[in-house]
Amino acid sequence: MKLIRTIRLDASDTFVFEKAAEPGEWAVSGAFVFWNRDAATMEGKARTAFRSGFLGISTLGWSTLVQIVEASDDDRLAVINTLAKQLVANFGAPTIGDAVAAAEEEVTFVESLCTQPSDTLIAVHRTFEEGAVRESFRTLRPRSGAKPARAFSFMDVEGEDDGPADQVNLISMSERESK
Repeated sequence: MKLIRTIRLDASDTFVFEKAAEPGEWAVSGAFVFWNRDAATMEGKARTAFRSGFLGISTLGWSTLVQIVEASDDDRLAVINTLAKQLVANFGAPTIGDAVAAAEEEVTFVESLCTQPSDTLIAVHRTFEEGAVRESFRTLRPRSGAKPARAFSFMDVEGEDDGPADQVNLISMSERESK
Protein backbone atom coordinates (compact mmCIF):
# COMPACT_ATOMS: atom_id res chain seq x y z
CA MET A 1 0.00 0.00 0.00
CA LYS A 2 1.05 3.62 -0.41
CA LEU A 3 0.60 6.68 1.78
CA ILE A 4 2.02 10.20 1.72
CA ARG A 5 4.81 11.86 3.68
CA THR A 6 5.69 15.52 3.81
CA ILE A 7 8.73 16.64 1.88
CA ARG A 8 10.63 19.91 2.05
CA LEU A 9 12.59 20.76 -1.09
CA ASP A 10 13.59 24.17 0.25
CA ALA A 11 12.91 26.37 3.28
CA SER A 12 9.83 28.10 1.81
CA ASP A 13 7.31 26.15 3.93
CA THR A 14 8.90 27.63 7.05
CA PHE A 15 8.11 31.12 5.74
CA VAL A 16 4.69 30.69 4.11
CA PHE A 17 2.93 28.65 6.81
CA GLU A 18 2.34 29.56 10.44
CA LYS A 19 3.76 26.15 11.31
CA ALA A 20 5.64 24.00 8.81
CA ALA A 21 5.44 20.23 8.95
CA GLU A 22 8.65 18.39 9.62
CA PRO A 23 10.07 16.63 6.56
CA GLY A 24 9.06 12.97 6.42
CA GLU A 25 5.90 13.22 8.54
CA TRP A 26 2.92 11.13 7.57
CA ALA A 27 0.35 13.47 6.06
CA VAL A 28 -3.28 13.85 5.10
CA SER A 29 -5.05 16.40 2.96
CA GLY A 30 -6.03 18.46 6.00
CA ALA A 31 -9.12 20.06 4.48
CA PHE A 32 -11.07 19.18 7.64
CA VAL A 33 -9.10 21.87 9.49
CA PHE A 34 -11.05 24.49 7.51
CA TRP A 35 -14.59 23.04 7.72
CA ASN A 36 -15.84 25.60 10.24
CA ARG A 37 -13.88 28.58 8.94
CA ASP A 38 -14.90 31.26 6.50
CA ALA A 39 -12.41 30.94 3.64
CA ALA A 40 -13.26 34.44 2.40
CA THR A 41 -11.95 36.00 5.61
CA MET A 42 -8.71 34.01 5.84
CA GLU A 43 -5.57 36.03 5.31
CA GLY A 44 -1.83 35.55 5.23
CA LYS A 45 -0.40 32.25 6.38
CA ALA A 46 -3.80 30.74 7.24
CA ARG A 47 -4.97 31.47 3.68
CA THR A 48 -1.80 29.88 2.29
CA ALA A 49 -2.39 26.75 4.37
CA PHE A 50 -5.98 26.61 3.13
CA ARG A 51 -5.03 27.06 -0.51
CA SER A 52 -1.99 24.80 -0.75
CA GLY A 53 -1.15 22.85 2.39
CA PHE A 54 -1.05 19.19 3.35
CA LEU A 55 -1.32 18.52 7.08
CA GLY A 56 1.51 16.68 8.82
CA ILE A 57 -0.24 14.57 11.44
CA SER A 58 2.46 14.59 14.13
CA THR A 59 3.12 18.33 14.34
CA LEU A 60 -0.10 19.61 12.73
CA GLY A 61 2.20 21.66 10.53
CA TRP A 62 1.74 22.29 6.82
CA SER A 63 3.67 21.15 3.76
CA THR A 64 3.34 22.38 0.18
CA LEU A 65 4.32 19.00 -1.23
CA VAL A 66 3.97 15.40 -0.20
CA GLN A 67 5.65 12.31 -1.58
CA ILE A 68 4.00 8.98 -2.31
CA VAL A 69 5.80 6.25 -0.36
CA GLU A 70 5.37 2.55 0.29
CA ALA A 71 3.73 1.85 3.64
CA SER A 72 3.01 -1.23 5.72
CA ASP A 73 -0.18 -2.18 7.53
CA ASP A 74 1.53 -1.10 10.75
CA ASP A 75 2.31 2.32 9.21
CA ARG A 76 -1.33 2.73 8.19
CA LEU A 77 -2.52 1.83 11.69
CA ALA A 78 -0.01 4.26 13.24
CA VAL A 79 -1.25 7.06 10.95
CA ILE A 80 -4.86 6.37 11.93
CA ASN A 81 -4.05 6.24 15.66
CA THR A 82 -1.91 9.39 15.60
CA LEU A 83 -4.50 11.34 13.62
CA ALA A 84 -7.33 10.09 15.86
CA LYS A 85 -5.49 11.33 18.96
CA GLN A 86 -4.98 14.71 17.27
CA LEU A 87 -8.67 14.88 16.35
CA VAL A 88 -9.66 14.39 20.00
CA ALA A 89 -7.01 16.69 21.47
CA ASN A 90 -7.16 19.54 18.93
CA PHE A 91 -10.30 19.35 16.82
CA GLY A 92 -13.09 18.47 19.26
CA ALA A 93 -13.84 14.89 18.27
CA PRO A 94 -16.35 13.72 20.91
CA THR A 95 -14.91 10.23 21.41
CA ILE A 96 -11.85 8.28 20.37
CA GLY A 97 -14.15 5.94 18.40
CA ASP A 98 -15.50 8.87 16.37
CA ALA A 99 -11.97 10.12 15.87
CA VAL A 100 -10.73 6.72 14.66
CA ALA A 101 -13.60 6.53 12.16
CA ALA A 102 -12.78 10.03 10.85
CA ALA A 103 -9.06 9.20 10.69
CA GLU A 104 -9.80 6.02 8.72
CA GLU A 105 -11.77 8.10 6.20
CA GLU A 106 -8.86 10.53 5.86
CA VAL A 107 -6.39 7.69 5.30
CA THR A 108 -8.68 6.02 2.76
CA PHE A 109 -8.82 9.32 0.89
CA VAL A 110 -5.02 9.58 1.01
CA GLU A 111 -4.75 6.07 -0.42
CA SER A 112 -6.96 7.14 -3.33
CA LEU A 113 -4.38 9.84 -4.15
CA CYS A 114 -1.54 7.31 -4.28
CA THR A 115 -2.21 5.77 -7.70
CA GLN A 116 1.09 7.04 -9.13
CA PRO A 117 4.49 5.38 -8.63
CA SER A 118 6.37 5.80 -5.36
CA ASP A 119 8.40 9.01 -5.11
CA THR A 120 5.82 10.97 -7.09
CA LEU A 121 5.18 14.37 -5.52
CA ILE A 122 1.67 15.74 -5.04
CA ALA A 123 0.56 19.36 -4.70
CA VAL A 124 -2.93 20.51 -3.68
CA HIS A 125 -4.98 23.54 -4.67
CA ARG A 126 -7.97 24.23 -2.43
CA THR A 127 -10.84 26.63 -3.09
CA PHE A 128 -14.13 27.43 -1.44
CA GLU A 129 -16.98 27.23 -3.95
CA GLU A 130 -20.72 27.15 -3.43
CA GLY A 131 -20.38 26.56 0.29
CA ALA A 132 -17.94 23.66 0.00
CA VAL A 133 -14.20 23.14 0.06
CA ARG A 134 -12.96 21.85 -3.30
CA GLU A 135 -9.58 20.24 -3.76
CA SER A 136 -7.63 19.54 -6.91
CA PHE A 137 -4.35 17.64 -6.91
CA ARG A 138 -1.40 17.79 -9.26
CA THR A 139 1.32 15.17 -9.51
CA LEU A 140 4.95 15.91 -10.21
CA ARG A 141 7.15 13.06 -11.40
CA PRO A 142 10.89 13.10 -11.97
CA ARG A 143 11.93 13.10 -15.59
CA SER A 144 13.56 9.97 -16.87
CA GLY A 145 17.16 10.18 -17.96
CA ALA A 146 19.90 12.50 -16.78
CA LYS A 147 18.95 15.11 -14.22
CA PRO A 148 19.19 18.71 -15.44
CA ALA A 149 21.83 20.99 -13.98
CA ARG A 150 20.78 23.14 -11.05
CA ALA A 151 20.09 26.80 -11.75
CA PHE A 152 23.38 27.96 -10.25
CA SER A 153 25.71 25.06 -10.89
CA PHE A 154 29.12 25.83 -12.33
CA MET A 155 31.11 23.89 -14.84
CA ASP A 156 34.74 24.05 -15.83
CA VAL A 157 35.02 24.61 -19.54
CA GLU A 158 38.28 23.63 -21.17
CA GLY A 159 39.89 26.03 -23.60
CA GLU A 160 38.30 29.25 -22.42
CA ASP A 161 41.21 30.39 -20.29
CA ASP A 162 43.39 30.86 -23.39
CA GLY A 163 41.43 33.72 -25.01
CA PRO A 164 41.40 37.42 -24.13
CA ALA A 165 39.71 38.26 -20.86
CA ASP A 166 36.54 40.28 -21.11
CA GLN A 167 36.35 43.03 -18.58
CA VAL A 168 32.99 44.51 -17.78
CA ASN A 169 32.64 47.72 -15.81
CA LEU A 170 29.07 47.70 -14.49
CA ILE A 171 29.38 51.14 -12.89
CA SER A 172 30.30 52.87 -16.12
CA MET A 173 27.57 50.98 -17.96
CA SER A 174 24.92 52.15 -15.50
CA GLU A 175 26.21 55.74 -15.69
CA ARG A 176 25.85 55.66 -19.51
CA GLU A 177 22.31 54.25 -19.21
CA SER A 178 21.20 57.00 -16.83
CA LYS A 179 22.37 59.81 -19.18
